[in-house]
Amino acid sequence: MTKPPPRKRNKATSAASADSIPAPKPDNQNVVTIDVSAVEVPELTEEEQSDRLLLERKVERAFFEAGKALLELHDRRLYRSTHKTFEEYCKDRFGYSRRQPYHLIEAAVIFDNLVEKCERNVHILPTNEWQIRPLSKLDADIQPEAWEQAVESANGKVPSHRIVKDVVQRIMERTKVPNNYQVGEVCQIIARDNPDLRGKGGCWAIVSQVNEFSCTVKIWNGELTVGLKHLKSYDYLTQDCENMQGICDRINRGE
Repeated sequence: MTKPPPRKRNKATSAASADSIPAPKPDNQNVVTIDVSAVEVPELTEEEQSDRLLLERKVERAFFEAGKALLELHDRRLYRSTHKTFEEYCKDRFGYSRRQPYHLIEAAVIFDNLVEKCERNVHILPTNEWQIRPLSKLDADIQPEAWEQAVESANGKVPSHRIVKDVVQRIMERTKVPNNYQVGEVCQIIARDNPDLRGKGGCWAIVSQVNEFSCTVKIWNGELTVGLKHLKSYDYLTQDCENMQGICDRINRGE
């Protein structure tokens, strides 16, 4: 009986099988240690420290300078040669929304107040308008106290908008004044320290809604919300208030 010929091994298969077997690792591997020497950072010279402080002040005051410039542009009506309104001018020239220039103007006033009265934290000042926007809800006399509390809550650093807002809320709860105005009451608008009320100071207003810290009022050309500190009651009799309401309705209807 004839024996079958021996089977030939496929070289490719043999090679693949050999490759699939991991090569033995040496028992001792060489370990390379790299020594990194510490880099010494030179201390700032007195001149460099002075330059740093000056540049930091410029960054801090950037939004303040913008607010002061916008206030002058607004008050002197330096936009009148190209635009009918200040809002249109700011939108075309700077890309601002309708409210943004007024926020910057108000922030500049608050910043000035903090610089003047926050002696203890004179080197911790706001760096942008958003950080101090909540302070606009407080009287000028209380704003420095609120800012100092916010700096303390931020461990001596510039506080965020949220921290300032929380401090302002606590102060408002602590010093909460009841809103005693009534719907239909006739008041005078006090525009002091509120850029949104420019041109409306001394105008009469009729309360249409009583809110927690403000009143929604009707004036001769529309309706707006005003904080309690910007309103003063005329203390009219009920009949006088009703007469004023009738006059307001006729004006708004264009009669």
